[in-house]
Amino acid sequence: MVVQGASIRAINASTYETVTQSIAKDLLTQTKDHQGWLGQLHNRIHLHDQLLGFAMANPGLRVQLFRLIDCLPGLPNKTEIARHLRDYLGQDIVELPGPLKALLNFTNPDSVPGHLAATTFSAAVATLAKKYIAGETIDQVFKTLKHLKKQNLTFTLDLLGEAVVTETEAEDYLNRYLLLMEQLADRFPKKNEAELPNAQVSVKLTAFYSQFDSLDPLGTQAKVSERVRRLLRKAGKLGIAVHFDMEQYTYKDLTLAILKEVLMEPEFRQRSDIGITQQAYLRDSYQDLEDIIRWVTERGTPLTVRLVKGAYWDQEMIKAIQHGWAPPVYRHKVSTDANFERMTRLLLESHSVVYTAIGSHNVRSQAHAIAIADALQIPKHRIELQVLYGMADKLAVALANRGYRVRVYCPYGNLIPGMAYLIRRLLENTANTSFLRQSLEATPTEDLLAQPTFTDIDTQPAAPVLVQQFANTPNTDYAQQTARQTAQQAIIQVHSQLGQTYWSWVNGQYLQTETLVPSVNPSNPDEIIGHIGLLNSTQADTAVAAAKTAFSTWRHTPASERIACLRRAGELMAARRAELAAWIVLEVGKPLREADAEVSEAIDFCYYYADEMGRLDQENNDTDLPGETNRYRYFPRGIALVISPWNFPLAIATGMTVAALVTGNCTLLKPAENSAVVAAKLAETLIEAGFPAGVFQLLCAQGSTVGAHLVKHPDIHLIAFTGSRDVGCRIYADAAQLTSGQTHLKRVIAEMGGKNAIIIDASADLDQAVQGVVQSAFSYSGQKCSACSRVIVLEDIYETFVQRLTEATRSLNVGSADSPDTKVGPVIDATAQQRIQDFIEIGKREGDVALSMDPPSTGYFIGPTIFTHVSPDAQMAQQEIFGPVITVMTAKTFSEALTIANDTDYALTGGLYSRTPAHIEQAQTTFEVGNLYINRGITGAMVARQPFGGFKLSGVGSKAGGVDYLLQFMEPRVVTENIQRQGFAPIEGFD
Repeated sequence: MVVQGASIRAINASTYETVTQSIAKDLLTQTKDHQGWLGQLHNRIHLHDQLLGFAMANPGLRVQLFRLIDCLPGLPNKTEIARHLRDYLGQDIVELPGPLKALLNFTNPDSVPGHLAATTFSAAVATLAKKYIAGETIDQVFKTLKHLKKQNLTFTLDLLGEAVVTETEAEDYLNRYLLLMEQLADRFPKKNEAELPNAQVSVKLTAFYSQFDSLDPLGTQAKVSERVRRLLRKAGKLGIAVHFDMEQYTYKDLTLAILKEVLMEPEFRQRSDIGITQQAYLRDSYQDLEDIIRWVTERGTPLTVRLVKGAYWDQEMIKAIQHGWAPPVYRHKVSTDANFERMTRLLLESHSVVYTAIGSHNVRSQAHAIAIADALQIPKHRIELQVLYGMADKLAVALANRGYRVRVYCPYGNLIPGMAYLIRRLLENTANTSFLRQSLEATPTEDLLAQPTFTDIDTQPAAPVLVQQFANTPNTDYAQQTARQTAQQAIIQVHSQLGQTYWSWVNGQYLQTETLVPSVNPSNPDEIIGHIGLLNSTQADTAVAAAKTAFSTWRHTPASERIACLRRAGELMAARRAELAAWIVLEVGKPLREADAEVSEAIDFCYYYADEMGRLDQENNDTDLPGETNRYRYFPRGIALVISPWNFPLAIATGMTVAALVTGNCTLLKPAENSAVVAAKLAETLIEAGFPAGVFQLLCAQGSTVGAHLVKHPDIHLIAFTGSRDVGCRIYADAAQLTSGQTHLKRVIAEMGGKNAIIIDASADLDQAVQGVVQSAFSYSGQKCSACSRVIVLEDIYETFVQRLTEATRSLNVGSADSPDTKVGPVIDATAQQRIQDFIEIGKREGDVALSMDPPSTGYFIGPTIFTHVSPDAQMAQQEIFGPVITVMTAKTFSEALTIANDTDYALTGGLYSRTPAHIEQAQTTFEVGNLYINRGITGAMVARQPFGGFKLSGVGSKAGGVDYLLQFMEPRVVTENIQRQGFAPIEGFD
């Protein structure tokens, strides 16, 4: 079949193009100047018609206008709408066209002119939305479908609101479709079994399971497949066709795998009233289509493949750039157009195997499909031409008049969940490369209909987009099967190495000790990760003496050599990243995706601090004058003691340690006892990277005894600590005391935790806010310094938010950290478990329990817990818990919310979910935190992009991963030299 198709392509390629041009010109003639708003925009005066024209004419206005439309359905009253109109479209923000300038001619949002402006704009957006959304109710939808039928058009219905964050919402999504299909069957009965049904629904698989995750293909597949089966059974009984949409790239492979498995089951294998979607802008879409055709051939029953160009290009590009991944999409539209035509040919030339649906508003794309179909004499029931509701309406009628089945994709539902869909349509209509926009702007016909050739398809291997700033190490993309396999193999490999003994590295050798303690897997405490040899104070003194000796040489080692060691360390970590992530998963109970991100952060610290040391090593001559030179130089402080925590056993330990090493200090790393195996793996890396004996040493020891002894040691110059507030404050106090023989003041760098709050106002995107709070509060079981433990919600949306937050949290999978479906793993040990349980008992006295999930019986687990109606001054709202427990409080005003957020001893991280510009600006100046995150989660700071650290009792010192972090590890000195000799000195440049 494929060979035959190839020969047909070779014979008829030129014929296809000749006919394509003829058909396209005919269609263009029928649709030119008659495409709804496109042809009449300049002649209408209604605001809803003018909005798109404004957006096309002014890119800055386009951004602000679409942001305003996005938040509009969530605004509670006319006063707030008027206020947001002014905040988004004020003349000091963007240049406005006359009609919008007149609309904003009010001074007070809470006034008659302000309310009139709000009413006018809201009505305009609602009218605009109705152009693209087939109806908000089923009666409105049926009215639309009746109108389409009169035009000889058929339909597919898409229920808006597929962004599910809870299992309740996922089940509701399915039930809404089951009800919709019953309603459709009553109005659009299938006439006979031989034909495909006219009535069709389009669904998205991610909406069938709130925890849809490519890292957990088996668990996701089991959950989604069962709901797909229920849908298909009902559809088959009612005679309704079902089409499965394709979404973001990360879901693609898993979506195809689920559908291929279910549709091969005997119950569904004979069904031909089912379809799947392919997106031509994906670089691997042609290969996917070839695989689908082979699979359908094996299946033995045709199904429909809907070919579209793709609706998430901006999102895919942004995500790839932010993650440092190669974009999965073609970067140039001409490549997508050429690939679309290539895939169109493959589909139509395989018409004996698959039905084809061509989804496009590009006249040439549809004409090209018709040319091939006509040439191959494909039966009309094996091809459909499709358009989106409200776009290219005249084109749809023109296509139907040629005798082809034309299906209109009709979204339906409430405006709030539909706003994301509306924004996508507005972006598409106003993009520079949009065929519809080019038609409106009178692009010459030969340019509109120009043939994209196969040579336009970018066949070079995809590469990450280069960025100007520091390029962070990409996290592993677990949407790739090879990445998942590598991770699983690493966990198996590490399991085979459990139970070994790890000794301290002192003066270039491993030092055996009498005391051994086990490090256990918190998911399964019976499993020993390794046995740790603990030093005593005398042995620790030996390490200090070795460091003191080594410092005399290391301090004079050129910065270039220290930098080279650091870069080698980064390279070694990158080569071992899967193994290192596996050790983190097993020793401290961190789920894989977060463990992998921690390895990325550790690598980033190596590369970034190497870059920074190179910058600081450059002499600064800016202050030279004739006859005088001034040099500002940096020198190492001496011996650095690094006391690292268990919650980021690799990243934080690496960051503090390599910062001390690259700046020329000899460094003693004393890790937390319950994460010492990961620290030992870090030590192996630094030793292999070339840090000499005595320069780097690993000291496994008890913190309360040996750690405290080292803090007071007179030969220690600097202490870098991350951990609890109580220990940090004690270190700060002890380090300030001069001891016998000490000739310097010790420098302390300390990060000591937080009581971090997220504020959510009435304009927030609640889907985004709920997901952000859940991720910030419960990822790694709330054991991040930056984790959210307080949520402050404006009272207008309090009950709605709490309900959705509770259900979203209830949907999380709690279990062993090495299980791919786990979202909430264990806490670190029995002591932490008991402490958190004690706090929960306090919370029961101070507030209401909205959710208390039962944890697994084996391991150190605490089920996610949510308290409501807690006073801002209660213990639960003031004391750091360091576990999966949050309190949700209410505030009457945004200013009150900020007051509550700031009313703690800590100032580490904070978050805001808001689409109100004034609130965003107020938070930036008033929210007392070291790291403020707006409309995103508050964990996951990245080196260089989000330097991390707080103030008040959250810590002291410059931000880790920032431009001034290394300065803390060095002493600055200035050298001034008079270079005059007998009154002579060069004065070039001062003429």
